[in-house]
Amino acid sequence: MSWFKGIEFAHPGFFWLFIIIPLMVAWYVWKQRQLQGTLGVPTLKSFAFKKSYTARFRHVGIALRSLAIAALIVALARPQSSLSWQDSTTEGIDIMIASDISGSMLAEDFKPNRLEAGKNIAIDFIKNRPNDRIGLVIFSGESFTQCPLTIDHDVLINVFSDIKNGMIDDGTAIGMGLATAVNRLRTSTAKSKVIILLTDGSNNSGSIPPITAAEIAKQFGVRVYTVGLGTNGYAPYPVPTPMGIQYQRMKVDIDEGTLSKIANITGGKYFRATNNETLRQIYTQIDKLEKAKIDVTQYRRKTEMFLPWAIIALALLSLEFLLKNSLFKGALT
Repeated sequence: MSWFKGIEFAHPGFFWLFIIIPLMVAWYVWKQRQLQGTLGVPTLKSFAFKKSYTARFRHVGIALRSLAIAALIVALARPQSSLSWQDSTTEGIDIMIASDISGSMLAEDFKPNRLEAGKNIAIDFIKNRPNDRIGLVIFSGESFTQCPLTIDHDVLINVFSDIKNGMIDDGTAIGMGLATAVNRLRTSTAKSKVIILLTDGSNNSGSIPPITAAEIAKQFGVRVYTVGLGTNGYAPYPVPTPMGIQYQRMKVDIDEGTLSKIANITGGKYFRATNNETLRQIYTQIDKLEKAKIDVTQYRRKTEMFLPWAIIALALLSLEFLLKNSLFKGALT
């Protein structure tokens, strides 16, 4: 139907209510037959005009009522225009989160562990920045892009929630993780390009040294905020054994010198997080970054179109009420 061309419905389940209309019509027909069986007319002469008048319009009420209910059901289904794809400009920056998922991230000096705490707090950070394009890179013995820059944060959060240790070979390839994130930002036209790099160790894998990756980031105007995860001293680390999970004390060994140098080269800042609360505070500080205008391509702006249908339903019901209580008083049911 041309009326619904380019239209989609937010709640199509309401269309099941259309079953009400044939049920209502069936009840109306049954009621009319009952009335016809009991109606007695002493003479036809004096009621000839009234009979002709009501016979012609006696079904107007049920017709108006059926159309009103149909319009109301369409309104409840929330029709929306889906034709307004367009480019849009919004306030924000481009951010890539580069997260270490190596085995040491399972240490439990954070709750429930470093990896899960990092994920949960990062997801809260993402939710608080709805106008930014944000992406995700994960690294361990190597690195890859888990989610490219996107304004669709629901997709990003789902992807972030699913990351876990063991997805790639173990190790700590900080340089590779940083380089992969830079590669995702190098073609960005945003005025502000930021990487948040989280790790709990020292670079021991990968073909790109961290400082080299930092120099590349600087060339592309990418600012890097580095975060070292781990308490001071030793942290409890779960070790699977035939007797179940047992814990051993693991020395926290973060290469703070390298992380600080990466931040300094790129104009960022190095942070040390020793527990959930300090990590949350770090994200709060990063949340205060400057904002710049970015282009969001193919932004879909939906236009609600339920109001005209609701007005039509109200108008039809009002018309039925007026006719029932004026011209056809006593004739419409």
